[in-house]
Amino acid sequence: MQSNKHRLDRFISVTTGINRKHVRLLLAQKRILINGDPASEINQVIGQFDKVELDNQVLQNQKPIYLMVHKPVGVVSATKDDRHKTIIDTLPSNYQDLHICGRLDLNSSGLLLLTNDGQWSRALTSPENKIKKVYEVTLENPLTEEYAPAFAKGMYFSYEDITTRPATLEVVSENIARVTLEEGRYHQIKRMFGRFRNPVIKLHRVSIGAIMLCSTLAPGEYRELTQEELEQLSK
Repeated sequence: MQSNKHRLDRFISVTTGINRKHVRLLLAQKRILINGDPASEINQVIGQFDKVELDNQVLQNQKPIYLMVHKPVGVVSATKDDRHKTIIDTLPSNYQDLHICGRLDLNSSGLLLLTNDGQWSRALTSPENKIKKVYEVTLENPLTEEYAPAFAKGMYFSYEDITTRPATLEVVSENIARVTLEEGRYHQIKRMFGRFRNPVIKLHRVSIGAIMLCSTLAPGEYRELTQEELEQLSK
């Protein structure tokens, strides 16, 4: 993901075609406004959501968007796909420039978060931040007491030569488990249950960090996150 921050002189030059050498004069004449105030430094950093004006013409005024989506089964967690409908295809045109923070498989359902805020999504998906993700898993065969200790210990995947981080498994019923992860390896949950030769029938993400999938959202529905939810996620 490319950086959304630029030096002021480069931003003005790229946006308007004005030579970077002439931007200093524009500053001296107080013709450039950043968030309503005259710009003062040629090397001032312009962020993705800073409002930039030149001679009362708005050059940038993008607003951050944070979206919760109830992903249905059969929809791809991608912005483009030649074979399947993507989650972006299901959204109105004003949400077409969003990207996905943590994908779900084609046959999985549940909570997806989308945004246009690159810094926010990097923090959300960075393994170092250890954001917990909770999944409800329906299995073909009954669970036994062997599962939870194996998940808590972590499992070695020879293909990647890695050992998964400790995960929590809670038995909900005979064939349903609630699994909490701090990472998202390729088909990780299915592969972990595969060690017990127990196929996953349904995989549904319930939450990411403090954000729970809204119970009123049907599959395919969405809403923007509230300020309270954003604050909870940043704690």
